[in-house]
Amino acid sequence: MHQCATDQDGNAYASGCPTRQALDRIADKWTVLILGLLEGGPMRFNRLRREIEGISQKMLSQTLKSLERDGLVSRKVFATVPVTVEYAITPLGATLAETLVPLRVWAETHIAQVLESRAAYDGDESDAPARLDVA
Repeated sequence: MHQCATDQDGNAYASGCPTRQALDRIADKWTVLILGLLEGGPMRFNRLRREIEGISQKMLSQTLKSLERDGLVSRKVFATVPVTVEYAITPLGATLAETLVPLRVWAETHIAQVLESRAAYDGDESDAPARLDVA
């Protein structure tokens, strides 16, 4: 049986361990992309939205709030008209970004192979008789 220490150490294999919540945050594509951009310096909301193609305003807002809540991103409001909001990576967020950069680079480097594998698999599936997977 897997135990989860609630003090400092976690065990992601234990179903009730909060470590799984951190893994959910880390495994999110928007988190990877946002932290990657913020690693280069603070950015305003609209610039983040322009840089990350395909992210909706709502999703960017939700993800930034979650990252701020987890202590990975800080938010600074400037009293301008209209109000300007800037986001920056925190020291904790920087430690996570260090581990996520190789993940993003791996995805960018190997996507052609992944797509080839998918095409081959999908081609095999259409040619093969129906199979029964038994658990």
